[in-house]
Amino acid sequence: MLNLKPRHLYLVGLVRQRWWRMALAMLCMMLMAAASAAIPFLIKNVVDDIFVHRNAEMLRLLPLAVIVIYAVLGLSMYGQEYLMSFVGQDIVRHLRDRLYARIQGMPIAFFQQNQTGVLMSRVTNDVNIIRNMVSSAITGSLRDVFTVFGLIFVIFYRDWKMALAALVILPVAYFPVVALGRRVHRATGGGQEAFAEMNTQLHETFSGNKIVKAFGQEGYEKERFFTKTRRLFRLEMKAVRYKALTSPVMESLAGVGVAFVIWYGGSKVISGESTAGTFFSFMAAVLMLYGPVKKLSKLNN
Repeated sequence: MLNLKPRHLYLVGLVRQRWWRMALAMLCMMLMAAASAAIPFLIKNVVDDIFVHRNAEMLRLLPLAVIVIYAVLGLSMYGQEYLMSFVGQDIVRHLRDRLYARIQGMPIAFFQQNQTGVLMSRVTNDVNIIRNMVSSAITGSLRDVFTVFGLIFVIFYRDWKMALAALVILPVAYFPVVALGRRVHRATGGGQEAFAEMNTQLHETFSGNKIVKAFGQEGYEKERFFTKTRRLFRLEMKAVRYKALTSPVMESLAGVGVAFVIWYGGSKVISGESTAGTFFSFMAAVLMLYGPVKKLSKLNN
């Protein structure tokens, strides 16, 4: 087997070589996080100043502020998407070039020991997984981390006691998420090997179709291929099952947190300790917070 052992530090080095695009992308992500946090922050002013105090001046200013916020959000989303995709695609190009050059430099014995389909899978399928990690997983994780910090600032600013209660579910969710991630890792690793084996048979039977037909082996090759696709299907569905379990775990725990916020925050509004605007601002921030937290819980997968 070809064994380049691309370590995490090597991948980080490739990303660092494109540091200025990464820096611009991170700046766009910070702007996205700030705009996302500003939305629930303004809800207090909308409810208290417009609907409760009937402030005409705020009625003119707040809609303009919302337009500016969403404009910044849209432009920053475009910037980070383009820049991170550029970085991911450029790293894939570099890895494919290096991998192909390495394979071409190997002795003949290497090609006799390794199946062509497996080598093709390494250059195509396996490198694509790294691209997805760089352009999707890293992008999503950085964006969601910035968003989480921005929204956490909002909820602590509004009511730190209620914020602590709303966030207590996060440590509880850690253990099941990590356990499911380990199962996903094993299933997807087996799936990559099964995909490579299937790719090998495709290459062998298509390139050697005259030999297959000469010996009347069509039925045998069909059954062999069907066996490989069934194995690949089972492994892929096992990975899907473990990935899908992450969402119900996070949804259930998020429901407990939201229920507590409604009970505790509602009681403070009824007793006069807090305003309706503060409650709705806090509630909106919590609901927006659980979204990126759920996405981050899938990063391990």
